Parts: sequence; C-alpha cells; structure tokens
Amino acid sequence: MRAIGYYQSLPANEPNALQDLDLPKPSPSGADLLVEVKAVAVNPVDTKVRQRRASENDTPVVLGYDAAGTVVATGPDVTDFKVGDDVYYAGDLTRPGTNAEFHLVDERIVGRKPESLSFAEAAALPLTAITAFEALFDRLKVNDPVPGNTRSLLIIGGSGGVGSIAIQLARQLTDLTVIATASRPESQAWCRELGAHHVLDHSKPMADQLEALKLDAPGFVFSTTHTGQHLDDIAAMIAPQGRFALIDDPEDLSIMPFKPKAVSVHWEFMFTRSMFQTADMKEQQTLLNRVSELVDAGKVRTTLSRTLDPINSENLLDAHRQIESNATIGKIVLTGF
Repeated sequence: MRAIGYYQSLPANEPNALQDLDLPKPSPSGADLLVEVKAVAVNPVDTKVRQRRASENDTPVVLGYDAAGTVVATGPDVTDFKVGDDVYYAGDLTRPGTNAEFHLVDERIVGRKPESLSFAEAAALPLTAITAFEALFDRLKVNDPVPGNTRSLLIIGGSGGVGSIAIQLARQLTDLTVIATASRPESQAWCRELGAHHVLDHSKPMADQLEALKLDAPGFVFSTTHTGQHLDDIAAMIAPQGRFALIDDPEDLSIMPFKPKAVSVHWEFMFTRSMFQTADMKEQQTLLNRVSELVDAGKVRTTLSRTLDPINSENLLDAHRQIESNATIGKIVLTGF
C-alpha cells in the first residue's frame, strides 16, 4: 500500500524528511477497524514527532493523527462498526499513523463521520475536537461554576485548530462568555466568525485589554499555544480559584504565579486514553459522535482552511512547513492517494 514516512528525523526543509513508501497492507484483529483513508489533516503533533522520533530497526515512522475514511474490514471483537461505514478519528500515538492508504485503529476511539461533510472537511475535526472537548469538559469542567459567578472562558490562540473548535463547543454547549485571542486582523475575524464574544490581541499585554473591555476576570483559561510567553498575563487575568488548562509544551512552566489565587492547573493530552488503554477510552468515540451530531445539526462547522491533493510526501512536507510557521488559521487537509 502507499504510505508516507521517514527513517531519519530531519528538518522540514530536507527533501527526505518525509518519503513516499510502499508498505504491506495491514490486517485487523481484536477491536481494530481497517480503514481506507480518504483524507488526513496535519497537526503540530506531526511536526513534533518528526523532529523527535527516529525509526527503529529500519522500520519507517508513519505519522498522521487525523483521518476520515471508510471501514473495509473489522477485527473479530468489533461491535460498533461494519464494513462500509464512513468514519473519522485521530488515531493512537503509539501505533503507525494515518498517512497511509489503509490504517488500523481501535474502534473505541472512532466516530461516525458527519453525514453533511466531505471526507476532507471531516478529517479536519477529530484531534482538535477531542482535545477541545476533553479540555473544556473533562479537565476545566466548565459547567461546574467557579465561586464568584465568573462565567467566562479565555481561549489563548483562538484561530488555531484546537481554539477554533473550542470556541464553537463553548458557544453551543455552555452559557459562557467566550473571549478568544488572536494577533492578526484575519485571525481575529476568524474567531469572531466562529462565535467568540470578544477577541484580545495576544501580541500585546492582555490584562490591560481585558480591563479596558470592562470584562469580569475569566473563571476558565484554556491556552493552546505559546503558554510560556503568556503565563504572567494569564495569572493576572484569571479569577481567584479559577481553572487553567494547557496543551502545548513550554520549555519552562513555573506555576508559582497561580498560587495566590489558588488556581488549579490541568494538562490536556488527547492521546492519554489510547496510550494507556484507560477504562474510559470509549469516551472518545462518544464525544466524536456528539460532535458529528452538532455538525449535522448546523451548530458546529469544520475548521478546514486549506486542502492539498494528493496525499504524498511533497504535499505533506509543505503542510509541515506551514504548521511550523505558527501562522496557520484552521486546519490543513490532504486528500486522495
């Protein structure tokens, strides 16, 4: 089968950083689905793994943590899907990725593709939807009020993939005032289009902007990018006894500024459930199906911003370079092998 992978961990400007490969077609066992991949999205995790993980025993590393496609075979323990079902999912960091013509995935982390979306539009959603949903409802528990009735949510990096979904989920599933951040006119407009009530410019001191808007201190803050740069601002803005969640990898994260306000700090990592085979792993199937319902009801939209065709090493490297620029809006998706 056709696939894209690499043997050496190289910068994205190196031509062999990703290579077109011919690999054996896998066979499903247990609770696995064999999916014919129709579209894949590219996320920051793809670039991070490429930069940090080399191949072992001459086995290429195949990346890809977002896909939409059709089930073509099932393992003997599968109960929720059948051949011919269209699905979408984010995969498992401990297994080969979705940048392949056929891909194995545990049914517990797979959702039914929104019927109203194309494969490309659907592939833009899974990783960011799981991350945003888990951050808001499992980590921050935004429906459990912070004392003082500070019913507002600040999303740092609102125009990225995760922020774009978090804005929409918060608007549709909560009564929170949603405050997003973005630094460029086009990214600020994107946040407002997705439903943010207010948008701050995170290239400037944000606490001053919040005060100028006469907004209450947010009880919840969700940081999706450059957390280390914004930590002092976040500590100044967040409400006493507020809750703070992050998903990025700051080089140094001192949470001491949060102590005076007794702020709780939460990491969100959407691969935790699949990586450790947690007892509640199937919650990801449930939430992906919930997102499908919201999409088909017209309440949540895809965050696809650019499509590349076909799925090959040249286009994937182009997408990796764009992601590494830290200037993308929404999601980049590749379609068709």
